Parts: sequence; structure tokens; C-alpha cells
Amino acid sequence: MRCPYCQSEDTQVKDSRPAEDGAAIRRRRVCPDCGGRFTTFERVQLRDLVVVKKSGRKVPFDRDKLLRSVEIAVRKRNVDPERIDRAVTGIVRQLESSGETEVASGEVGRLVMEALKSLDDVAYVRFASVYRNFREAKDFHELLGELKGDEVKGEEDAS
Repeated sequence: MRCPYCQSEDTQVKDSRPAEDGAAIRRRRVCPDCGGRFTTFERVQLRDLVVVKKSGRKVPFDRDKLLRSVEIAVRKRNVDPERIDRAVTGIVRQLESSGETEVASGEVGRLVMEALKSLDDVAYVRFASVYRNFREAKDFHELLGELKGDEVKGEEDAS
């Protein structure tokens, strides 16, 4: 693994341990040339996924970009980082197990919305406002109505 600081090809693993409920391995590394320390993660990748944007442009799927998007939505909310990571891992597994190598960006957004709905309502609304390109206050009102409808439906199911 190349050192991100000095680009040396000769880095050493100092510690390895399971991460993400055993779905990844976290490795602490050190560079003998510059002394830099950094962490890498090793994950199973079932297939190379490509995201097809609305414009038709195709870009490689990036788990880290997905994680950043979810983290932005939950920023300053009291959501356990482990739950965020599990949600992202679940989204990636769903995409990989679909059997398709190309996935529409809208499908990724839909899966993120589902995950955020179970994590935090405010994060869900934040993400939805960008994902659905809200232009007016009534867009928020309609989304909140959907959320309220789900709560009422959930209470009826519990009865």
C-alpha cells in the first residue's frame, strides 16, 4: 500500500482488526520512510458497480461518496456512527446483490432515503430536500405529510 504522505511503496501493517460487524478489516499502517501513520479498510467487493447519472453519464460507484452524503444529512444529529456505517454497508450490499453492474442514481437515492428514514427524520428531510430538488416550502410540507402518514400508519399497525 502506497504511503499517502510520501508516496513510498513500502508501508507496514502494525495492527489489523475486524470492522463493520466483520464485513471489513481495519488496518493501521506505518511508513518506514517518513514515519507517517494511516488507516486502510479492506472490504469484500462482489462486483464493480457503475452509477448511471440522470444525464446518462456513467461513473464508478464510490462507497466513500455515499458515506459522505449520509454523514452530511446526519450532521449535528445524535446518530451513532456505527448505525450510519451499517446503513451504508446495507445499501452497498443491496446494490451489489441486485445482479446488475449498472445502477441508476435514482435507485441509490431511493435506498439512501429508506435508510435515513429509519435513522433520523431530520436527516431524512435534509437529504430529501436535495435529492428531490425542493424549490418551495410546500415541498417540505408535502414530505412532512408523508412522514406523518407513515407514523400514523405505523401506529395503526401496532394496534
